[in-house]
Amino acid sequence: MFASLFVVMLGLCYCCKESNQTFLGTLELSGPTEAKVKDIVEFTCELHSNPLNESILLQLFLRGQNAKLLGDHTSLEGEPGTFLIIIKLFHEGNLECVARPQNRSNIEPTISNTLYLRVIEPVKDAEIAVRSGPKEFFEGHRLELVCKLTAGNHVSYMWLLNDWPISQSPGVSLSAERLLIDRTTSKDSGSYRCEASNEFNNTVFTVNSSEVVITVKDVVSTPDISFTVLKDESHNYSAVVTCQSTKGTPPVTFSLYNGDVLVANMTSEDRSVVFKVPLVLDQHLGYLQCQANNGNQTANSQWLKLEAVSVGGPVTMRHDYDFGENYAVTGMRFYCKAAKGTHPQYQWFLNKTLLHGLGSFYKVVNQDPKQSMLLLSVSRSSTGTYHCEVSNSFDNTTVISSKRKYVDKEVLNRLPDLVVAVVFGCFTLLILLVSVCCGIGVVYRRRQYGEKSLLGLEMERTVAAYEGELDSEYNEDADVVETSGGDEFDQASEASLDEWPQIAEQKKTLEDEPIEIP
Repeated sequence: MFASLFVVMLGLCYCCKESNQTFLGTLELSGPTEAKVKDIVEFTCELHSNPLNESILLQLFLRGQNAKLLGDHTSLEGEPGTFLIIIKLFHEGNLECVARPQNRSNIEPTISNTLYLRVIEPVKDAEIAVRSGPKEFFEGHRLELVCKLTAGNHVSYMWLLNDWPISQSPGVSLSAERLLIDRTTSKDSGSYRCEASNEFNNTVFTVNSSEVVITVKDVVSTPDISFTVLKDESHNYSAVVTCQSTKGTPPVTFSLYNGDVLVANMTSEDRSVVFKVPLVLDQHLGYLQCQANNGNQTANSQWLKLEAVSVGGPVTMRHDYDFGENYAVTGMRFYCKAAKGTHPQYQWFLNKTLLHGLGSFYKVVNQDPKQSMLLLSVSRSSTGTYHCEVSNSFDNTTVISSKRKYVDKEVLNRLPDLVVAVVFGCFTLLILLVSVCCGIGVVYRRRQYGEKSLLGLEMERTVAAYEGELDSEYNEDADVVETSGGDEFDQASEASLDEWPQIAEQKKTLEDEPIEIP
């Protein structure tokens, strides 16, 4: 009984040991790594050893989330297994071979190396779809285009506008088959085309879409308004009103209002129109405004006073200078202005010659209706008398002239005689004042120095005499005492005879005063 049990257990252990062993050799998968759709491709699975000498089942799998069996082959004598496959798009991915004995389920299968297959489908039939809406719209809107293909993978895309490639830039996004422009302008108008291509075995497949025309319209800008005066043959006047916008995709419709009253409207292809309105000179006839619209919104001009005032005097002409090295006058600017007039016409004259626009030494600049300027380069050629005349631009019945100004380079750069005389006189006066001040200072210093010298000398002599008397009276050794000689007093007298009696009196007083001995 125990012997039988031992034999059974030994058999089970043998079976368990055999089930955990792999008796198959190395398995190798070979074949192309790139294929084109609809091509017939051959893959080979080869088992390099088969110690069991049994038939082996070889299977080809496409690995992934859902493994797919692509084919199987039975190898009877160890020959390689071949698999012929008509390539489709889903064949792209990791391929593996699996080998297992057909008659033994307890043998672990052998797995080959992994081979990645890249499947190419040539591009075909490109077209553009506009995802953002209509093909015509106003600036500022988003434009999104998509290049769609009926076939093709591993595709490179290129976008073209008017046959020029579009590149990535701020506001322009290119991602695979999509083109996105965030805020469009009129520069984004034109014919769009996409080009798609891919490559297989050094062969490039390319398709072009048909063109899609995109129109981005500019919003009309605020119009400018102005008017000129026209006089007809019957001496009636009209205001020729111009309404013009510098920006805006035509056609643009302009409307002219006088206050709240619509005067007229007109559509233009060049963003400018002209209206004609009756006019009476020197009368205020209201306020005009232009309104412009090209389909998106209405833009309004400023209000313009409808009044034409005739020119009137006086006409003033002023000037200033430009200076070069050493403060020499090199240029002049003349300004001409009339006291009143809404539509003046200016004319400049040198002597009696009318100056037009630009000359060799001058330039006429009409800055605005209120003023005209003459730029002048001062030279010998510019010598002469200048003046300006102002008249109405719509007729020449009234002409008002300014005063005249003579210009000469040598005269301008020469100091006037009066200025020279004044400067010379001031300089001479300054020298005289300095000389007088110096003279007074010298006299004052001499006088002050002399008075101080005499007074000091007298004081020194008085003190010396006083000290000498004291020494002669109180010195125990009379032989040592030296009294002041009469010469000193004679010197003092010589210095000041008028003060000698006072000095003698002071000396007598000192001699009479009793001496107190402590």
